[in-house]
Amino acid sequence: MKHNQFNVGDAQPAMDENHPSVGHDLPCHDALTLTGGGTLALITLGDQTYTLRITRAQKLILTK
Repeated sequence: MKHNQFNVGDAQPAMDENHPSVGHDLPCHDALTLTGGGTLALITLGDQTYTLRITRAQKLILTK
């Protein structure tokens, strides 16, 4: 399995003025970008690894 590494600087600016991140100083990440166009991505925080999954219903699940 190929793993992509994303850095905080990889956040994309919101393009839609109605996007929830507009007006906030928060990074915005596209889930499909994080998963490389698939449905799974590994996300690390310190020494912990989490799995981000996009479901068929287009919901996000983050598990340890």
